[in-house]
Amino acid sequence: MTAVPPARLDLENDTYLRWLTVDDADAVARAVGESLEHLKPWMPWADARSADPKFQRARLRNHPHNPGQSDEWQYGLFDKSTDALVGGFGMMTRRGPRTFEIGYWLHVDAGGRGLATAAAHALTEAGLELIGIEQMIIVCDEANARSAAIPQRLGYTLDRVEARKPEAPGESGRMMFWVAEQTSVPPPTTTR
Repeated sequence: MTAVPPARLDLENDTYLRWLTVDDADAVARAVGESLEHLKPWMPWADARSADPKFQRARLRNHPHNPGQSDEWQYGLFDKSTDALVGGFGMMTRRGPRTFEIGYWLHVDAGGRGLATAAAHALTEAGLELIGIEQMIIVCDEANARSAAIPQRLGYTLDRVEARKPEAPGESGRMMFWVAEQTSVPPPTTTR
């Protein structure tokens, strides 16, 4: 067991997760820009500013330089053959002690291939191996069926649904909290 999530996780589907750096700003901005219409219904941050390389450089520069002192780890999901960024994933401590939340988005052209499920599975396993972490959480709006399918495939349990004012145009305002406990996490039930 370690205290810090791994800097890189190689996945079996010819992709890998790696901590994002300032050098990834152009790739993140490009992927977000190409996917804005796909992301806008669900991601409050999905706007023209997020597609600006200068904004992404500033955002990534503001992440702590010492990963051991961080409370958030931002990963890019990259294609192994091209090193193209196909999505963004995060592990955050914002849901309380001994808990990590996983958040994710994919490039519009990367959906439907099981990439987000595989990446969330790898982060779930990595998170539950960390010292002091007892549960992983994935939070998504009830109306976002594609996002909610991921924790279901991974064997997460729907813990609760909370009302919240919608923050993005597609949201219903009913947030689903999916939880995986410190017990073993089974492999995904399907790749899609």
